[in-house]
Amino acid sequence: MFFIISKVAGFFLAPSNALVILTICGFLLQMLWSFRVGSIVAAAGLVGILACGLGPVANWLILPLENRFEQPLPDKAAPDGIIVLGGALSDRVSGARDAGLELTEAGDRILALLRLARAYPQARIVFTGGSNALTGGARKTEGEFVGEAIERFGLSPERVTIESQSRNTAENARFSKELAKPQPDEAWWLVTSAYHMPRAVGVFRAAGFPVTAYPVDFRAAPDDWLRPFASISEGLRRTDIAFREWVGLLAYYWTGRIDTLFPAPRT
Repeated sequence: MFFIISKVAGFFLAPSNALVILTICGFLLQMLWSFRVGSIVAAAGLVGILACGLGPVANWLILPLENRFEQPLPDKAAPDGIIVLGGALSDRVSGARDAGLELTEAGDRILALLRLARAYPQARIVFTGGSNALTGGARKTEGEFVGEAIERFGLSPERVTIESQSRNTAENARFSKELAKPQPDEAWWLVTSAYHMPRAVGVFRAAGFPVTAYPVDFRAAPDDWLRPFASISEGLRRTDIAFREWVGLLAYYWTGRIDTLFPAPRT
């Protein structure tokens, strides 16, 4: 039920959708009820679209998330294991085109898997990613696609454990722990997009699987606080991503899936 509610609510809570709907409602109010009230509502929607699409609002939302965790220092001890979260490819397009792995904006997660696998040849690797589609999912899950490509990546299939049933971050953590069976003296690194790292680390901690963050797929430079966007679509896209993550943090905290509202690094 949580999965279904999150998907339905996500559509209406996405700022790009909400602002367009608000603008349309304003125009309808102008015609059907009050021109003055409708104008105010429509103007609010249009101002919001411009602020989120061209202004730096998206960066205000995403930079606190991306700056929360840093990659481990080069002199840090090698990890015993590496968890890589899915969300890096389009399972629907990959299946429909039958042309290999079709990476999304988060494709850095796959690149990090390959880079870290070669840098730490003794580390165990778990890739966790099922399908998060509410309807019309692909014929194979993301994990299944990645599992089939492991040998083409130049890695031994025995070295990489594939988890392909999880639909969200909470299930990523729970199912990964069941497969990895981490020991108290082991060090595990977690690879996911930087904006998603606070929630992901919080979920793994709550599941009893302590991890060290290895963020990738940064969307903004550290000093982009006032940087505008060249196109409305680019700004709205980043606003949607960041806003969804903040809502996800709230929802996971309220439902007990994370222990703190904004997880932070531990010394």
